[in-house]
Amino acid sequence: MDRRLLLAVMGGVAYGATADRLLAATESKLAPHPYLPNPVLVDQTGKSVRFYTDLLEGKVVVINMMYTVCTGICPLNTARLREVQAELGDRTGRDVHIYSLTLRPEVDSPEALAEYAERYDIGPGWSFLTGRPRDIDLVRRKLGFYDTDPVADADISNHTGALRIGNVARDRWMMMPNRASAKQVVKAINNIS
Repeated sequence: MDRRLLLAVMGGVAYGATADRLLAATESKLAPHPYLPNPVLVDQTGKSVRFYTDLLEGKVVVINMMYTVCTGICPLNTARLREVQAELGDRTGRDVHIYSLTLRPEVDSPEALAEYAERYDIGPGWSFLTGRPRDIDLVRRKLGFYDTDPVADADISNHTGALRIGNVARDRWMMMPNRASAKQVVKAINNIS
């Protein structure tokens, strides 16, 4: 903890600041990124990871939203991303990381996500993630996976099939429709890298 932060915390204690306010002030000072959140999520193996510091920081990433019992766009999107993973070959997990975040964290346990990944023969370098509902919602919104109409946004069956592609080290981001071919997605990844 740097000296100024320590003095601020000590001063807050002296003036009777609440623990919640002190924690919020401390976390905002220590946030690793000014916009992207850093909540703890859990992958399909049960491993806890921090969204920004463990999954994004300094990496090229492809992110989508899904849920395991979806019968609409999720199976198509997952199959398309599986094609992208095959096109990338051994670059997946080394140069490019793929993340699928559940829209139904209350249902999609790490075990359910592992079964889903196995069903689609997902290889290394692609993580399926769940977490506390409020954390998943925060990440979803920060990445732009939401509808400005609150009624439409609340209906997860209407969720987007878009991909968010980012070069976090260069702070370069783009959205791409799920209908894009695997070759188009890989080309976009290469262009943003």
